[in-house]
Amino acid sequence: MDGTLEGITVWNGERMLGPSRLAWTTAGDRGPDSITALAPAGDRHPGLSVIPGLIDTHVHLDTNVLDGSGPGDAWPLVTPPEEKAVHVAAHTLRFAAHGVTTLRDLAASPVQIAVARALDQGVLEGPRLLASGPVGMTAGHGDLFTPPRVRDRPPVADSPDECRRLVRQWAREGATGIKLYTSGGIFSMGDQVGWRNQTRAEIAATVDEAHALGMLVAAHSHTAEGIAIALEEGVDSIEHGTGMTPEQFPALVAANIPVSPTLLINDLVAAGGPGIRPEAAAKARAVVAGRDAVFREAARAGVRFVLGTDANGRFVRHGGQLDELRAMSRLFGWDASRALVAATSDAADALGHGDRIGRLAEGLAADFVVVRGRPWEDLDALAPDRIVAVVARGRVLAGRLPGS
Repeated sequence: MDGTLEGITVWNGERMLGPSRLAWTTAGDRGPDSITALAPAGDRHPGLSVIPGLIDTHVHLDTNVLDGSGPGDAWPLVTPPEEKAVHVAAHTLRFAAHGVTTLRDLAASPVQIAVARALDQGVLEGPRLLASGPVGMTAGHGDLFTPPRVRDRPPVADSPDECRRLVRQWAREGATGIKLYTSGGIFSMGDQVGWRNQTRAEIAATVDEAHALGMLVAAHSHTAEGIAIALEEGVDSIEHGTGMTPEQFPALVAANIPVSPTLLINDLVAAGGPGIRPEAAAKARAVVAGRDAVFREAARAGVRFVLGTDANGRFVRHGGQLDELRAMSRLFGWDASRALVAATSDAADALGHGDRIGRLAEGLAADFVVVRGRPWEDLDALAPDRIVAVVARGRVLAGRLPGS
């Protein structure tokens, strides 16, 4: 059914519009959801406001929604894909209840792709899910999330031709993007952060083939060398980026490449604790050792940071995006409005969907959050207990609209 909010203060993803009349249609037989009116109106809902739905550009939904067990645990190995799909769908709804109306799963399987398709088709009511298929090497970061002695493994690619083939297979499956690796990682078992992941020829083939098929390429990297390779080969985003150096700021700014900083998860793992392997904690401590000072300087230089959490329901749990946003604001010296841009309009642009989501305007998607307070002035207003309602695809997914 269609909806209207009369006289509620709107922040549109870039600026505050003031009290407005917001009307929308839902996705259905008539076509996609859409905002049909956004115009000034008298204030009928003092104390409430509307912002665009948040966008997390980097999540992993291949975990047990109840306890977060996933890669490195037995759960992915013993759980059939049919059951995994239910957990993936449940993850999307739990994240949506905290105001996140678009998620991009980086390193998706056919399971996440199937759930994304079901959400798009209206089989399930839920947020938007984008799914990027991984293209990595044998013994690379992506491969070593599966214990080394397990023989039934996700696909890898070990030559330029194999990379092209795997990109095409992901396209056939329905993936909307590709993820590759230009360094080792933290949670993967048995590798080192500084390991080269694939050759330049393999990376170039992956990027070329993905772009030829209209898919953006996200590059996982924790090293300066990996960032340099990603930039030179023309990737579309940098994930983590902890090895960034000041010498790379000009290139990052010139290319306008978005960087997902994933601050909280690296800090949590570095601190160690239950469920964190000692080798993972050691690697995390190494990558965060000089990160904050460099990231702060990078933000001042104009490097483009967008909301990306690495959330999987375990270390960064449902709603962790709100804490990540506050952490970004503190580290980068941003005011609340600038931080919200990184989680809405700029995050949408980073995903190539800025003409549809991340902003509130007539003709754009009906994805928004009703909150108590003004989060573009104070991020503390963006907290779970202050979220009144979450709308995605024009449908209420959590809470209740004021006046209903």
